[in-house]
Amino acid sequence: MFDIDRFADDCRAALAEQGSSAIRDVVRRAVSQPDDLLRALGTPNGATAGILIRTPDLTILNVVWGARQWTLPHNHNHRAVIGMYGGGEDNIFWRRLPADAQGRVEAAGAQSLRHGDVAVLGRDIIHSVTNPLDKLSFALHVYDGDFIAAEGKSCWGSEDLTEAPYDGTAVSPMFGQVLVNKG
Repeated sequence: MFDIDRFADDCRAALAEQGSSAIRDVVRRAVSQPDDLLRALGTPNGATAGILIRTPDLTILNVVWGARQWTLPHNHNHRAVIGMYGGGEDNIFWRRLPADAQGRVEAAGAQSLRHGDVAVLGRDIIHSVTNPLDKLSFALHVYDGDFIAAEGKSCWGSEDLTEAPYDGTAVSPMFGQVLVNKG
């Protein structure tokens, strides 16, 4: 059975090793048992980024992506480990345009994650996320610090791709929407 406190302790121990493979393995073990996660965390009914652990050295979120949900490009200023335990998310990675006074970005790569996949994003990564599915998708997001209070985070506008201070409601306006059963 998934236990958030034990999971957090395992994440802290892996982070102390400073190896991306160590934290990836901890998250991979957790997401390999999706039924245990759903029993422990509850069955979601809408898009949310629920805080499971928030301390100065660690933030763990239970991210439930709504059907076709998307985010603006944004950064975290923390290493992030994302583990999918249901559905999927598609990430576009962005890079800053050199010598651009407006701080614009351009697409530089992509990665699709599906059930059981785990990705490690470095501290400097800029990415946007889309749930490409017509159903909810579930992921654990683990950050090596206080993601909520992190200073200096940015997001980039959807039309002009220029940098602005991070605004969580603008980055992903669909969080908080409840799933409507169309049946």
